[in-house]
Amino acid sequence: MRKVQISTTVQPQATSKQLMIRPLSFGYNAETGQTNVFQHDVLMKRDPAVAAREEFDAMVANLAAAGVEVTVFEDREDVASPDAVFSNNWVSFHQSGKVVLYPMLAENRRRERRLDIIESLRDKFQVEEIIDLSHFEKEGKFLEGTGSMVFDRRFKIAYAALSPRTHLEPLQAFSEAMGYEIVQFSASDEKGYPLYHTNVMMCIGDGFAVVCLNALKNEDERYNLRKVLEETDKQIIEIFPEQLAAFAGNMLMVRNNQNQKMMVMSTAAFHSLSTQQKTILEEFTARLIYADLSVIEALGGGSARCMMTEIHLPEK
Repeated sequence: MRKVQISTTVQPQATSKQLMIRPLSFGYNAETGQTNVFQHDVLMKRDPAVAAREEFDAMVANLAAAGVEVTVFEDREDVASPDAVFSNNWVSFHQSGKVVLYPMLAENRRRERRLDIIESLRDKFQVEEIIDLSHFEKEGKFLEGTGSMVFDRRFKIAYAALSPRTHLEPLQAFSEAMGYEIVQFSASDEKGYPLYHTNVMMCIGDGFAVVCLNALKNEDERYNLRKVLEETDKQIIEIFPEQLAAFAGNMLMVRNNQNQKMMVMSTAAFHSLSTQQKTILEEFTARLIYADLSVIEALGGGSARCMMTEIHLPEK
């Protein structure tokens, strides 16, 4: 297995600035359900779109109360986007001033890409270049942003579990454009179904990594992943399949306006963690923030990390 060339940068792993899209037409998306085993077409007692907005608003309030700066954009009324709340799949923002647009598997998710949002951010942030990888959709090849990739921004490594939504060619294109080393592997749940996104099984923080190593069935790939994490000075906090199913891998480390590091997750993820796992996370961060996302998780198959798009762009 090819040795990863590790190099450190001055770029911080976490930021206090987050972009989030308030959902309007949230609901079960049949186009994504075929590749997302976390997603369930369950009958709700109340309007799921209304329930999702309530969960979203509560999460934003929790983040704001902790001093995290959230820029909220409203979903568009004239475009039906059941998964618009998962903005991290179509765009990523980088300290270099580069913005990357990504190719999406589901046709009805491609309409989530919004240049109006990027233009709005130009008022406050420097946007030097937009790198558009969406042309890979014409070839049937996909890379769904920081769902498909989990970044170690300090070491410029992108961890990626190959799946129907994560293909080698756009991964390589991202690597060449952004100077990231790729650590690729295959990952699946206990029944052998491929994990649709890498960010449901791992999270990178400063000095630690939350990861479900059991999801890697290939011993060489599992060894290599552990090795790279250890070589980049990460304490491994291993989670297990039942915790993965509760979205314990779908966390994000953020900073607040006091430069304190915090971990954001759902209530389900928080309660799935052991006391020891929480204690270790609290050694690395000032606070664990969690919110009830049960409707968004059940129908959308994504959780807290999927809802947050980090704005690492330099400010003007």
